[in-house]
Amino acid sequence: MIEVSQPEKLGFSSERLERITTHMQGYIERGDTNGILTLVAHKGEVVHLARCGYKEIATQEPMGFDTIFRIYSMTKPIVSLALMMLYEQARFQLNDPVHKYLPEFKDIKVLEPNGELVPPRQEISIQHLLTHTAGLTYGAFGDTEVDRMLVAANIFDKSITLEEMVRRITRLPLLYHPGERWVYSVATDVVGRLVEVLSGQSLADFLDEKIFQPLGMVDTSFSVPPEKLARFSPCYAETETEKIVMNDGVQNSTYRNVKCYSGGGGLVSTLEDYFKFASLVSNRGYLNGIRLLGRKTLELMRSNHLPADLLPMVIQEPILGYGFGLGFSVLLDVAQSQAQGSVGSHGWSGLASTTFWVDPVEDLVAILMTQYIALNPFPLHADFRSLVYQALID
Repeated sequence: MIEVSQPEKLGFSSERLERITTHMQGYIERGDTNGILTLVAHKGEVVHLARCGYKEIATQEPMGFDTIFRIYSMTKPIVSLALMMLYEQARFQLNDPVHKYLPEFKDIKVLEPNGELVPPRQEISIQHLLTHTAGLTYGAFGDTEVDRMLVAANIFDKSITLEEMVRRITRLPLLYHPGERWVYSVATDVVGRLVEVLSGQSLADFLDEKIFQPLGMVDTSFSVPPEKLARFSPCYAETETEKIVMNDGVQNSTYRNVKCYSGGGGLVSTLEDYFKFASLVSNRGYLNGIRLLGRKTLELMRSNHLPADLLPMVIQEPILGYGFGLGFSVLLDVAQSQAQGSVGSHGWSGLASTTFWVDPVEDLVAILMTQYIALNPFPLHADFRSLVYQALID
């Protein structure tokens, strides 16, 4: 159970923190999402922990602090960190070509705008994968020929292995030449496969043995076992005609007996579990007597690796003021981001509106969990960020 400290002793205002809960309750009352959990920690201690709304709207079952969420792309920082644990064992270097470990990438081509297939101008490196500059795409966020090919290849079929998923990816051409664009992509799924090849374990086993068990992340996994299904939140979504409906396409059945361990978005977790991971990141690789990563490696991960000509990053809309490290977004320009924060803050979000960030300047961790896939721009994350920083008074 998460313990909450007295905010004023740690430089936060209790009264101002209460604004977070009040504002989040407004999202529930307007029917904007099902339920929300929020957490703020400062200097390693939790100063805010709140819940509002429902785990399941139809039954009016309250959102619980032990609710299990689909964290989708918040899987990416975990899997990126896993690969960097192997980096610390000198299993690879960031500038190594990916085909050195995954030979299926050796002869991959780039689809030029004129339809011609050509060799890439440079080989895909592991750094390209970790920074989404490898030439890959996602299928869901673009409308190019390569995006359509990716959708048709059904690479997210949970009945296949991660090895087969990557094989399907490499049968398709790249969208652009490696290093020449930033495009959000399936690159972190390939990172997960690299973890398997370099470690000799499945991604699920490596994460469980090397990260989840040491940190006590007991509810984080690629599958939800039967005894935990009662805590697994339904996922809701916005459609063209309705504001919030249960998303039948991503319900419980898709998280049973999973074979394809998606490093880009396959994990489920709880607020408490993800707080342990975020605290490890905040504390530069060390937590509760356990060191999983060296502090200089974490510093490397949370540094911006994108040159200026690849900014701003775009996922449907420009992400102003941010660069990208090895698995995290990185805040570079507070004013340009148009929100409070500190240079060097890093984190990421998930498809169902979960989000987290670590602010190393303020020694702050913030996490929001919900289960809602928005169709239109959704200000939940921006509101949460504003409300967190306005409560900081030291």
